[in-house]
Amino acid sequence: MRDIEPIASTNYDSFVMLVHPSFQTKTIPEFIAYAKANPGKVNMGSSGTAAMAHLSAELFRMNTGIDWVHVPFRGTPAAHSALLAGDVQVMFDAVGSSISHIQAGSLRAIGVSATTRMRVLPDVPSISDFVPGYEVTAWLGYGAPKGTPAEIVERLNREINAVIADPTINARLIEIGSTPLAGSRADFDSLVMMSRSGARWSNSPV
Repeated sequence: MRDIEPIASTNYDSFVMLVHPSFQTKTIPEFIAYAKANPGKVNMGSSGTAAMAHLSAELFRMNTGIDWVHVPFRGTPAAHSALLAGDVQVMFDAVGSSISHIQAGSLRAIGVSATTRMRVLPDVPSISDFVPGYEVTAWLGYGAPKGTPAEIVERLNREINAVIADPTINARLIEIGSTPLAGSRADFDSLVMMSRSGARWSNSPV
């Protein structure tokens, strides 16, 4: 926050709550009930401690009062492998990196972190339907070292926005469950400033 000059946003993502198809809970209410009846017996895999997917899971845990065991892995593929093998029972993941498993039926999506259903997962409800106030989205963007000349930052912003506006790129982002997010430097700076408060995560133990 101190050393980076915001250039441009690119997209924002939502997360999906995943379980193995053989796991006995098929809905958010069933999962919460099971976890409360079996405190500390659910293993929650993640792609790494304090990654956004992990934070999404921890916010769910805090908002529901359940107790599980966090099992961090070195990256998403390793966490996927553990969930596919049944070594962990649940994980939260960016939709784009898990959509192929969901569409193949090898993993079951039981909720999304956005407050509305997603176009790529129309049959999967929002977690907030069952956990009031729950919402997690993550924006992505580019930055440069503080002090980078303004004309360079402005040109980078224009070029990045041009890429995002490309119909092929735009369509691909939507296809994997992401939302294109073009805008000016000022737009991105405002987004960064809003994120600096971190109020939603202030009570997180992570």
